[in-house]
Amino acid sequence: MAETPPLLRRADDTAALPRLGGMARPNGVVIVSERFWAFAGVDGSLREGGMPRPPELLQRVPLARGLVRLYASVAPVFRREGVARRPERWLIATAVLAPLGLGLVGGPWSTVAGIVLSLLLLVTILRGRALHLHGAEHRAIAAAEERQLAATWEGAATPSRFSPRCGTNFAALALPVTLLADRALPLGAAQWTPLVVLVFSLALTMELWRLVQRSSHRFWRLFLAPGLALQRVTTREPRLDETQVALRAVAAVLARELGSAA
Repeated sequence: MAETPPLLRRADDTAALPRLGGMARPNGVVIVSERFWAFAGVDGSLREGGMPRPPELLQRVPLARGLVRLYASVAPVFRREGVARRPERWLIATAVLAPLGLGLVGGPWSTVAGIVLSLLLLVTILRGRALHLHGAEHRAIAAAEERQLAATWEGAATPSRFSPRCGTNFAALALPVTLLADRALPLGAAQWTPLVVLVFSLALTMELWRLVQRSSHRFWRLFLAPGLALQRVTTREPRLDETQVALRAVAAVLARELGSAA
């Protein structure tokens, strides 16, 4: 077994760690904080970079801040120096823009149909080993939150592979929110109407998602149930070596975070 990175033991003893997110790829795992990202490949490679810094004002304005967070969450993939090759970037972009494309066609349920298409495309992206690495990503982030990084690396602890902050949960919330917005917004029939519905729905879903994540009330936690159930499809139980791939990315991000805080 590979030796436990000293940084993981240091992080377990650190009182406050940054909130982490991530994304599984077929060949590795991306871990991000607000300031840094790292991609650990299954081949042992490691790539690092800085996260975009949107204007502070946009990060405080309701609805706009949600769209800013959405942009930041996919930045490591879409940047030219990011972690995805060009064909994969096109596939992911298609999944993101499908609701807009079908929405502009018009007609009832067109926006919802676009989101369903996006989900199908994302399931296509999360295939094969990416399913196991998706579970490893969740486990590594949970290990950081539970201060069990070293134990998880050694296989002595196995935090959950299901995450309340997974993008799958966001997608599961976006469907009903978009359906309601499509029916309830007082907008006339115009070519730009589907675009307004889509952008408003995504921003509103992010606000709801933030509320659900911050609340411990059982009522709000119920909103996570569909996404957590969907994660049984989008994740698989990872092997220890796959979890260690995600933990290497966690260690790289935390090294920069803790180093800059020192």
